[in-house]
Amino acid sequence: MGHVTIYTDGACAGNPGPGGYGVVMLAGERRKELSGGFRLTTNNRMEILAAIVGLETLKISCPVTIHSDSQYLVNAISKGWARRWRARDWVKQDGEKAKNPDLWARLLDACAKHHVVVHWVRGHAGNEENERCDQLAVAALQGATAVDEGYERDVGAPAAGAAQATLALAPRRPIDLPSVTPDCRECHVPLEARIPKPKKPKPGSYYYAWYYLCPRCGRQFMPEEAKRSWDTES
Repeated sequence: MGHVTIYTDGACAGNPGPGGYGVVMLAGERRKELSGGFRLTTNNRMEILAAIVGLETLKISCPVTIHSDSQYLVNAISKGWARRWRARDWVKQDGEKAKNPDLWARLLDACAKHHVVVHWVRGHAGNEENERCDQLAVAALQGATAVDEGYERDVGAPAAGAAQATLALAPRRPIDLPSVTPDCRECHVPLEARIPKPKKPKPGSYYYAWYYLCPRCGRQFMPEEAKRSWDTES
């Protein structure tokens, strides 16, 4: 098999909350799309799992380029963070326990079978395959009932369907997030539009249908145009 290009993305309706991953695999004229969802997980776990699923789909060793908009994923692999975490029995240099060791171990094993290069791409910036992965991930989390056993084991499994019950409390949200976003006031890089964690309705109050997140510094911005009144929801 020749060179394989893999685009990946993860999504979460709340963090933690129902989550999904999307993968687009390209090899010459061949194209394959993969996705899956879980009732309760985190965005970072879905970002990692997307890369795992793409690599584990490959049957023979080959050169692979992974494109992800997750700096957490890209830095952990390209800078060797994940390898060092594993070497220290999943303890980071600052002494804190590394999160998601089950997925990092699985991803490192998958990477070892191929020649893997990981590149960061800016999310929601017009990259066609990245946008497609996002669509797959968001679609996969809708009504997801599968269990992310690694996550639920660590946090304590909720009652069956608890994540879906929480999601049901959320108000209606716009189908399309803003395609053009402003720059971060601090870092001056394009912000990413995200859907906030579902909340219980509070009549007489308001909520934000989406917010902006800076992929560099992590600051959040609540745009006035995303403000909605609970009283207008049916």
